[in-house]
Amino acid sequence: MIMLENIEFWYWWVAAIVFFGIEVFAPGAVFLWLGVAAVVVGGILWAAPDLSWEYQFLIFAVLAVGSAFGWRAYRSRHPSPESDQPALNRRGQQYVDRVFTLTDPVVNGQGKLRIDDTIWKVEGEDLPKGTRVRIAGVDGTILRIERHDGS
Repeated sequence: MIMLENIEFWYWWVAAIVFFGIEVFAPGAVFLWLGVAAVVVGGILWAAPDLSWEYQFLIFAVLAVGSAFGWRAYRSRHPSPESDQPALNRRGQQYVDRVFTLTDPVVNGQGKLRIDDTIWKVEGEDLPKGTRVRIAGVDGTILRIERHDGS
């Protein structure tokens, strides 16, 4: 336990950098709060260098858990505003309710549809090439289509 008795403030700051680095590669806002707690404990230890290692770890634990739950409570009371581009990272979603012309026939419920520079896999009723279809929904990377009557 000799090593624990000689903890210096910068050890906590190095731990904080490690936690922040892990957060970059494993996002989920868990290691972020561990890093914040480590920064604070390092600051406390810098101001009070005689603080025992037991109190350091106790403060770290309380701050890590408290900050994580505090952030969660704050986010539940203050949710993020709706985006002005809700389909930004859901590319297929932007095509729902739009009408296109089939570039390939739909056979056995599956076919292809060219939209701009991308060829999408589509599913729906069997239809010949050139049929006007409406995108009814998206399932992953597959567009669900239905015949468009022109109305």
